Amino acid sequence: MRDLAHTPLADGTPMRWFSWRRAQRHRPSLQFLVSTGRHHGAESLEEARLLLVLDFAGGLVDVLSQPLRLRFDTATDRRGHIPDFLAVTRTGIWLIDVRPRALIAPKDLEAFAATAEVALACGWHYTVVAGWRDHVAAAVDVFSSQRRPLSDPLGLRPVLVAAAREGGTFGELVDATPFPPLARAQLLHLLWHRRLGTDLNRPFGNRSTVIDPAGWA
Repeated sequence: MRDLAHTPLADGTPMRWFSWRRAQRHRPSLQFLVSTGRHHGAESLEEARLLLVLDFAGGLVDVLSQPLRLRFDTATDRRGHIPDFLAVTRTGIWLIDVRPRALIAPKDLEAFAATAEVALACGWHYTVVAGWRDHVAAAVDVFSSQRRPLSDPLGLRPVLVAAAREGGTFGELVDATPFPPLARAQLLHLLWHRRLGTDLNRPFGNRSTVIDPAGWA
């Protein structure tokens, strides 16, 4: 397992391909990430949401879906497990499993424990994503609507950043510009790229305070 840390897994291919068929209970998809500039496979809506959050969090270098197959022994039999993602970030490598909390069974806990041991041996981080606060997932989804490159021919971004330094809510910053509908798109773009920030401990909306993180340094 120690040799695994030196294997270029991010250059590999998924251990399991993503298929679509009638009446299946999960929903595979391809999620585009701005951080990598390409699509990545997800086997469920929960996995697609994680990819979106990884893209938003910043620092993501690359991510591989279904990166490796593990074999491990339990007290009763020999088992296999394929972690959902390997995420390479500027602060370290993360091996990630995604499973809604209500669906985690005892055999899943065994697989998670074995995967955590592999990550530890490789010097990686490991986590299980079991759910999100509803309002956080909704806010990131809203921000993502303006994540792709966006021109600013009217020069609204400097106005919005300057206004955020003075303090104000999302709605107030937008309404203070000559073109509120266009300013709304620009402000979401700034939030996605973390040029401006907001408190995601609360539901996001027009009354959410927007700040300039640079002004807090």
